[in-house]
Amino acid sequence: MDFIELVRKEALRRGYSIRTIKTYQDCLRKFFRTCHKEPKKVTKKDVTDYLDQLVERNKAGSTLNVYLSALNFLFLDVLNKKLLVNIRYSRKPKRLPEVLNKEELVKLFEAISNKKHQLMVLLMYSAGLRVSEMLNLRVRDFDFTTNLGIVRDGKGGKERFFLISERLKPDIINWFKDNGLKNDSFLFNSYQGRMSASTVRMILKKSAQKAGIKRRVHPHLMRHCFGTDVVKDGHTEAELQPLMGHNSIETTRGYVHVANAQMTKVKSPFDNL
Repeated sequence: MDFIELVRKEALRRGYSIRTIKTYQDCLRKFFRTCHKEPKKVTKKDVTDYLDQLVERNKAGSTLNVYLSALNFLFLDVLNKKLLVNIRYSRKPKRLPEVLNKEELVKLFEAISNKKHQLMVLLMYSAGLRVSEMLNLRVRDFDFTTNLGIVRDGKGGKERFFLISERLKPDIINWFKDNGLKNDSFLFNSYQGRMSASTVRMILKKSAQKAGIKRRVHPHLMRHCFGTDVVKDGHTEAELQPLMGHNSIETTRGYVHVANAQMTKVKSPFDNL
């Protein structure tokens, strides 16, 4: 059996996310395009030489660590080959998230004339959703009695709750009704099937240009704006962390550096826009 397929099967057995599995497979394919050997004949020197090439090409420390994890997974966990490369590359310090101010957000949202496209963008901002999480939403994921929704397959395969904006709730309900969506229906499809993240990126890029926003606007920026505005509206790191789905409070703390916090009850920043 192809070793790439063996990696996929073993990673699935261990509960790895589809995203991680695809990343590992891509890393391994690139490695073996350079190292023309059978996997069982690869040496520790082959691995370190390849990683050194990536260093010379100015690859980030976080990228190098992913390659290393993929290679160690193949050799140790799949092939049972004693070839542990015990190196950890330093990661560049994360920059503080760049965000739009509330005036820019209003201009951006008003520049989106298509109702479906506007609802997609507003969901990402009002709930702090990643673009993949927004595109995977189904009707069953919304509970309008509690004003909480659920992300069922977030980053790392984790589940978490998200806020349903009071202001946006009527638009969401009308979207369900107007499109005849059933409990198991995805919210957003295109004529070709599932809508892609690249389509959402293009929607935001064109809308930002139309709104006269000079900086780069992309789907993940909506999540950054959510995190920052939640803190600006007076909420704490501890309140924000589960809504963002962060493993570490240190990740959440980046948004606190952009805003000043006071304690209040959590609600979607879109309700205060």
